Parts: sequence; C-alpha cells; structure tokens
Amino acid sequence: MAHKDGDGWLECTCGSKHWGLNGAAGLLLVRDGTILLQHRAPWVHNGDTWGIPGGARDSHESVIQAAKREAHEEIGIDTDLLDPVHTFTDDHGPWRYDTIISKASADLIAHEMNDESQQIEWIPFIDVVKKNLHPSFARSWPELHTLLSELFI
Repeated sequence: MAHKDGDGWLECTCGSKHWGLNGAAGLLLVRDGTILLQHRAPWVHNGDTWGIPGGARDSHESVIQAAKREAHEEIGIDTDLLDPVHTFTDDHGPWRYDTIISKASADLIAHEMNDESQQIEWIPFIDVVKKNLHPSFARSWPELHTLLSELFI
C-alpha cells in the first residue's frame, strides 16, 4: 500500500495506453447548471485540452478517495464542500475510469494548484462541447450530459 503505487501506464485490450495501474478516477463538480473544467497544461498527456481533475488510483484507495485526492492536488478544493451523488464508469475490462459526479457548495473555490493546470472555469452544461475536450472526456460527455440533466434538472 504505497502512496502513488498506481502511477504508470497500462496497455489496454482496447488498443490504447491508459494512465493508472489500478484504474483512474476524476471529479465532475456541478453547481447551478455548470461544471468545473480544468484546462490541462500542454506538457501532460492529451495536453491543451479541457477535462475534469483526476488521475491514477492507488491500490489502497476507493474511487471516491482517489477522485477527491486528485482534485485537491490539481485544483486545491476543500473536499468537505462537495456532495458525491453518482459514479459513472468507463469500463475497459482491465482498466476503468470512474467519474464521481458531485454537487459543489457555493463556498467551494478552485484554482490551479500545480503545473498540470493552465486554467479552471465553470462552464454551463450546454457550452461544454465548445471547448477542446480531452478525447476520453469528449467520448463520455454525451452520456454524462444526459445523466447530469436527469440528476440536476
């Protein structure tokens, strides 16, 4: 149970390499018909795209713990100011990405915490597709958007 024991690339049966030896998790923060997106730095994998904060899950973490840790590391949020309501899973068999959909308190403040982020912005649901989205997030967005509409409207 070492810290960061999930860091590393995994060759997936889908033909892609994925970050996270134990899978990965991210936090989709929702507030007043908007979601919080992170503009990823150019140097990271699929850089200069927009997505949600997230990353590799360590072996000892639940998906919620991993998503909260990653969001705290990347956008500096107080994870006590969110309310997880649903988990959306992109399951590839040997690898999976779990998106934790959470209500964000009006008091929640996010900002760039490290060099993985260029910008943080609250985006209305309808405008998300106008951003240059991270490819995996772009593939999941139609299902996520439908789910958000059911959960929050």
